[in-house]
Amino acid sequence: MNNAISTPRDGSGGCVPDADAWVRTWGASPQASDNSVSALDAFENATLRQLVRISGGGERIRIRLSNEYGTAPLAVGAARVTRADSDGADQSGSSRAITFGGRSSVTVPAGAPVLSDPVDLTVDALARLAISLYLPGHVDTATCHGTFHALGWLIPDDATDLTSPPADATPLAAQAVITAVEVQPRTPTRAIAVLGDSRVDGIGSTPGTDRRWTDLLAERLHARGGRTRCVVNQGIGGNRLLFDGIGPAGLARFDRDVLATPGLGHVVIAVGNDLVFSFPPRNEETAGFLAMFPGDPVGVDDVVAAHLQAAARARAHGAKVYAATIAPYGGSDMYTPEGDKAREHVNEWLRGSNAFDGVLDFDAIWRDPADPTRIHNDLHMGDNLHGNDAGYAALAESIDLSLFD
Repeated sequence: MNNAISTPRDGSGGCVPDADAWVRTWGASPQASDNSVSALDAFENATLRQLVRISGGGERIRIRLSNEYGTAPLAVGAARVTRADSDGADQSGSSRAITFGGRSSVTVPAGAPVLSDPVDLTVDALARLAISLYLPGHVDTATCHGTFHALGWLIPDDATDLTSPPADATPLAAQAVITAVEVQPRTPTRAIAVLGDSRVDGIGSTPGTDRRWTDLLAERLHARGGRTRCVVNQGIGGNRLLFDGIGPAGLARFDRDVLATPGLGHVVIAVGNDLVFSFPPRNEETAGFLAMFPGDPVGVDDVVAAHLQAAARARAHGAKVYAATIAPYGGSDMYTPEGDKAREHVNEWLRGSNAFDGVLDFDAIWRDPADPTRIHNDLHMGDNLHGNDAGYAALAESIDLSLFD
């Protein structure tokens, strides 16, 4: 397919990064368990073993845990991290204890995150990590990320010393407690933070295979060599810029999920749901789903203003800013001609406004030439709304890597 990315504007993208500084290499936006597309039931005296694939490597790592949506203090009795294979088993000799202020345990206050001590573990770009947390108490409301692509297991008792998940381990319905991995890279490195919705979080891609477009972008950046860039996916399925719904509004979580990213150099804004949920068919079939998205309908001017706000806030932190056009959704349960017309107006503004350092024209990549209101049939998961593995690969391949020099 043709590359559909505008030429980047000149700019430094912030100060020259320090090779000894911390940079976020993986992230998952925290959500309340009852405000997520997938949630966790209450549990106690159990170990959470979860796999994450980082984007950029380093000489040391640290882990960010979150109890931001918890209703009681969260006790962590023990924690370990190891390099892992694709099945979640330890790579020999790589298991390390995670400590907090020199201690093997920590209590995280309700409403707060906690950052681990540095762990002396060398990790390569695109490495897979297994992170095990033993939670001895009763956990009624775990802070989670309602994703469809990550792998994790719930194991009874303290199983942090296990080298692989047992066959009878219970699969986790969502990521839990872990919200970021940070590295001290070998060379000066910058992070690319992507604010997005379900198309960023990768709904429709094969679970557990890291086939979101952000994962594939990380692979392309690593393969090209040269300057190192980490890619941090902060997508939430069902998310909007202007109103809460599934997860806090994009503008409300922007400081926490994007601007607070260690090593931030680039920001991508890729949220299209504000218009999708403002112009849907309203009938018995859609009523229950739409009840999750309160707030008055918004229009083109509102979405434009939201993008300008996010861009201004990102530039105030020295980051370059890119925006993605909104891909088609004709044929989906949410489609109306009025919504599609508003989408086209926003896309025209994104392409022509010169308000960003570049535009990722995902609309141009996914739309069917025979019917531009629809995603090409080979590129969606069957719902005319979300991509499949081929669709997300097409987005990743369309991106001009020179945007992130």
